[in-house]
Amino acid sequence: MSTTQRRLPVTVVTGFLGAGKTTLLRQLLQQSGQRLAVVVNEFGEVGIDGALLRSCGFCPEAELDSRLIELANGCLCCTVQDDFLPTMERLLLRADQLDGIVVETSGLALPQPLVAAFGWPQIRSRTRVHAVVTVVDGEALAAGAVVANPEALEAQRQADPSLDHYEAIDDLFDDQLSSADLVLISRADLLPSNELERVETRLRGRCRAGIPVLPMAQGHIDPDLLLGCVDDESPAQTGSRHQHNDVRDHHAQDHAHSHDHHQHDHDDVDHGNDHADDRDHVVGHDHDGAHDHSHVPIESVAMTLRGRWSQAQLETGLRHLIAEHGLIRAKGWLAMAGKQRLLQVQAVGPRLQCWYEGQRNPETADDGPGELQLVLLGFQLDRNRLEQQLTAMAEPPVAAAKVN
Repeated sequence: MSTTQRRLPVTVVTGFLGAGKTTLLRQLLQQSGQRLAVVVNEFGEVGIDGALLRSCGFCPEAELDSRLIELANGCLCCTVQDDFLPTMERLLLRADQLDGIVVETSGLALPQPLVAAFGWPQIRSRTRVHAVVTVVDGEALAAGAVVANPEALEAQRQADPSLDHYEAIDDLFDDQLSSADLVLISRADLLPSNELERVETRLRGRCRAGIPVLPMAQGHIDPDLLLGCVDDESPAQTGSRHQHNDVRDHHAQDHAHSHDHHQHDHDDVDHGNDHADDRDHVVGHDHDGAHDHSHVPIESVAMTLRGRWSQAQLETGLRHLIAEHGLIRAKGWLAMAGKQRLLQVQAVGPRLQCWYEGQRNPETADDGPGELQLVLLGFQLDRNRLEQQLTAMAEPPVAAAKVN
């Protein structure tokens, strides 16, 4: 495959029936501002989820049938070859009209076979899995269960003649968590703080190390955490414009009223400070059990550095930074000396991807210093420490310098 070919980012959203996947998708489609196609596979609820997404106005009416695809022939992981791959091939015929694809799986789907399908020859050169996002029901977990309505889940299982796997609910839940790059706790605003913390602790014990676990209310989450579109603008210019919503602060102020109604106001906060250390308020979590971030907002740090980095050095160094600082999200690019193409950088939790896409300014693509532009999202980020560590990755280290 050509290393310069554009590959559409795909976000896979998984979770049990009723966990809050469709609510998340509605908010994501309305807030992202991106040209997204959506593949929905909620067997047993066909028409309901599709109608909810169709009504959210995420695209012109004339494009709905080509950008919202409902797969009703059973569990997606069991019908990959018959349904999913042909659907993806049809969507990819319109790749130049899309920024990304979101796949909502059935509550019974095993995420790994679906993720593996993106390695099939028909689509692997034209797509990349940006993130697997698992949505869990916070209220059910607080009550000691993993799904609010196990009878409905079992009915969905019985109604699917194509289902070729049978896992106990707890085992299926573990599969969803072990595949996740990001875990979102729905209905977090309806839980007292101590219960929410217990839910987070329980989830961290079942996830892979370093997986972000974030509370979510009414499906509100920063679209940039979930989507992997490569920005046309510099990440350092756009990074400070991330729109976040503060679930924790809202939770603390309004929990006493949350059981009377579920319609809360989650206004986005727009920070327009370029190259600022943006302390955007969202949510908190403990990314590896070692630090308590339960009441700490997510911060966004945008930076531009000059120096010489190799792809291998940068990837190794970023994996270290993601683990050490508990980064939730990283995005940006590296312009390497003497190369015309940009090395794109995208990470969600520990999933790091680097590939060549986009053209460098020909006036700067010479043997001079390269340029690294990054936006990093996490908790209590030490900007100076991050810049020092990134600078130390360059060859030689003294060649890297901060760009004001």
